[in-house]
Amino acid sequence: MTVSHYNHKTIEEKWQGYWFDQKIFQVNEKSPKPVFYCLEMFPYPSGKIHMGHVRNYTLGDVIARYKKMQGFEVLHPIGWDAFGLPAENAAIERKVHPSYWTKENIDHMRIQLKRIGLSYDWEREINTSSPDFYRWNQWFFLKMYDKGLAYKKRSPVNWCPSCETVLANEQVIEGACWRCDQAVEQKELEQWFFKITAFAEELLQGCNELKGWPERVLTMQRNWIGKSVGVEVNFPLVEFDDAIRVFTTRPDTLYGATFISLAPDHPMVEKIIQGKPEAQRVEGFVKRVKNQDKKLRTADELEKEGVFTGSYALNPLTQKPIPIWVANFVLMEYGTGAIMAVPAHDQRDFEFARKYKLPIRVVIQDPKKLLRADQMDKAYTEETGELIESESFTGLSPSQAQEKIALFLDDQNLGKQTINYRLRDWGISRQRYWGTPIPILYCDNCGVVPVPYDQLPVKLPLNPLLTGTGKSPLSEDKDFLRAQCPKCHQGATRETDTMDTFVDSSWYFLRYLSPKMDHGPFDANKANRWMPVHQYIGGIEHAVLHLLYARFFTRVTRDFGLLREGEPFSNLLTQGMVVKESYFCPQHGYLFPKEVSQGNKCSKCQQPIEIGRIEKMSKSKKNVIEPDDLIKKYGADTSRLFSLFAAPPEKDLEWNDQGVEGAFRFLQKIHRMVNQFQELKTQKEEVGEKPTQTLPSSDMERGLYRKTHQTIKKVTEDIERDFHFNTAVAALMEFSNAISQYLSQKKEKDEETDLGVLSLAIKTLVILLNPFAPHLSEEMWQLLGNPPSVNQVSWPTFQKEALQEDLITIVIQINGKLRVKIDLPPDTHEDEVKKRVLQNTKVKDFVEGKSIKKLIYVPKRLVNIVI
Repeated sequence: MTVSHYNHKTIEEKWQGYWFDQKIFQVNEKSPKPVFYCLEMFPYPSGKIHMGHVRNYTLGDVIARYKKMQGFEVLHPIGWDAFGLPAENAAIERKVHPSYWTKENIDHMRIQLKRIGLSYDWEREINTSSPDFYRWNQWFFLKMYDKGLAYKKRSPVNWCPSCETVLANEQVIEGACWRCDQAVEQKELEQWFFKITAFAEELLQGCNELKGWPERVLTMQRNWIGKSVGVEVNFPLVEFDDAIRVFTTRPDTLYGATFISLAPDHPMVEKIIQGKPEAQRVEGFVKRVKNQDKKLRTADELEKEGVFTGSYALNPLTQKPIPIWVANFVLMEYGTGAIMAVPAHDQRDFEFARKYKLPIRVVIQDPKKLLRADQMDKAYTEETGELIESESFTGLSPSQAQEKIALFLDDQNLGKQTINYRLRDWGISRQRYWGTPIPILYCDNCGVVPVPYDQLPVKLPLNPLLTGTGKSPLSEDKDFLRAQCPKCHQGATRETDTMDTFVDSSWYFLRYLSPKMDHGPFDANKANRWMPVHQYIGGIEHAVLHLLYARFFTRVTRDFGLLREGEPFSNLLTQGMVVKESYFCPQHGYLFPKEVSQGNKCSKCQQPIEIGRIEKMSKSKKNVIEPDDLIKKYGADTSRLFSLFAAPPEKDLEWNDQGVEGAFRFLQKIHRMVNQFQELKTQKEEVGEKPTQTLPSSDMERGLYRKTHQTIKKVTEDIERDFHFNTAVAALMEFSNAISQYLSQKKEKDEETDLGVLSLAIKTLVILLNPFAPHLSEEMWQLLGNPPSVNQVSWPTFQKEALQEDLITIVIQINGKLRVKIDLPPDTHEDEVKKRVLQNTKVKDFVEGKSIKKLIYVPKRLVNIVI
């Protein structure tokens, strides 16, 4: 029997061409089927697809193909997050236009994605750097401007000196730029903002409704929004007719406030140090601290630092003067940028007070132990006990005092109850060329004037002067700058900042619904049919940045009357990274394998290297696996199968060459098995035998029939149950082994195969394989004599009655001697087995009049009664 060779290259090219030509995955908008919108986060066109992309997109592809076979009309689009600084930097370096570099990368990556065999509707492909797309960024901006949700103000911003642009708070990771890892500085600039804070409470409450999101992501979003309920209290300045406004969640400790701590960039600092001997010292401290990583400044382990301003404020309840300090752990981003320090009842304030010998005043007494300020070794932070030294509030519990003191402050105009959020408005201005121009004009007569809607898009100039300096390249283009004011028709100048590229990704999933529409961003009727996205897939690194902005944008769009829904994504899957063992030389850093000599030494310096660092795949770590090379050697189906089988989707996938080989061998086995079956089937049909659908009669046939339905049940449940694709693939491997075992046993016994049972098993295996290895599945489906495409075949269903195992025989021994056998279902519980044994008539005869000392049960085999 001759079996054709598994030529993955020919098979995969054949079926990719077929899917494209026949528009197998193109959406039918008129279909009466229920809809399912499956989406992976779209890629930045950097030039090459990496294995992280392969894993991400394969996960989505399995879901999309599975849902299509289940009878859904599936929308599974792709596009390009094409604006951004890397293209601009590449253009400067290569002396080419960013659009040229971007297009070249997109063309290459499109080919790569098609080679993976992804079920995209390519008719809906979008490119965010196209005027057809970014025109609607500008449209959204103008709508928000009209509603007061887009505004401009001067404010301190995060400035990346390497990228030479502004970063949103969310784009600063541990004090460094999220893209280039350069330390971020603070800078004062005029910036445009989106008023995301107007939706803070709704975004927070919306987290409770996202049942299909990982709790880890929801926790990160809740923490970023950072809601705090408390009181704003005014502390009058001693030397100035002014006050410092403080936000506190613990008004019950107000009598214990012994100093105030200000953020280094608090606007009051400059005022209260004027003419003070401490001024120069304060200014030096402020300059040093302002550029430090804000996350590290507030970390528990960081040393608390501060400097006295020389000024005092009055505690509004005690009317006693307390010193005003500037401290490194206070941030303007939270509350009012000023805190009342209560060292007896806040550990951070306690450490600060001890370090700088500031007074500590106990105002809540521990019910278990008498607290004395001079004997405390840490703050008492519990909200139990009662207030002391607090005038008329003495004796109250902390919870009682919080309410009563808050009411008192409000009644005396000393403060007010309020809610604060950590969330700050989204700064969208960027000093770049390669982004969406902000559609604003500046007129000497009319001031700030929005560009009229009918003049959109404001296009990027074709020949920018890209220098890499911090000044926006658009400000150097005189033709772009010159405009006419639509109000007074006099000369005006254009805004030269461009939008943060996260604006693009905040609504791109809506543009897929109407990618060619030219009279609006998307069709509202289609959006209300397809939205929210049923399944979204992407990295956990976007938990705060992209996902929060998308939730905000969707709510804004809803309020414009274009959507019914306020949430963009019903279900979210955050996949783990692809990681690989790296080689590290202390002198030369990360090495490619070819740079490692015998004895695990660096070939450059012969120093011993460190092996086994499991790192995220990256060029800098020199541990990348190129998908093109992998697909060329093993095929796309092998790449897909390994990425699905090696780890659960939410866990990191550790690269393993043996695992890739194993996936390839499995596919070869499927190819060989189906070919062998088809030859066997052809031989039998030549003598008049055809597969029948009658129920199996022998034990071997029943076993294979049962395994077929068990596998359908297992694979279906694993896909539905949190996308356990790894165990679903394992079940397919086990099923293929069962088919092989059936064939080999038949051959050994020289028995005729039941063509009907075997045909059902083979057909089921090929269908179930389709979401995971679609090219081979298509080829084998056609080989079995079926018309293409298997993607249009219904997903199989299992029969409950077929799942039940045959009866098993339980041997019953009495004092070790075989006396009787009984047949029971294999899933019978141990207690039921013992009960049935003792009820057996023959057993009763043997044990009558005797005492049973012990009853030993060997599961599914025997029961030994010791009498």
